[in-house]
Amino acid sequence: MNSLAFIGRVGSGELLLILLVFLVLFGAKKIPEIARELGKGIREFKNATKEIAEELEDQPQERKDG
Repeated sequence: MNSLAFIGRVGSGELLLILLVFLVLFGAKKIPEIARELGKGIREFKNATKEIAEELEDQPQERKDG
């Protein structure tokens, strides 16, 4: 069973409720800071995965002759 299957059924009302709860918990001043830090984290993750992919492409390919 897929535990994330319920995500496809989130409607606009539920999404609005989630955003409202998020606003109440963190406040209007804190949300831009959280979004900025989240963006930085995503950017760093993308850069790291890109560097790893480039390193793997630069390594010589090993062949197995059989």
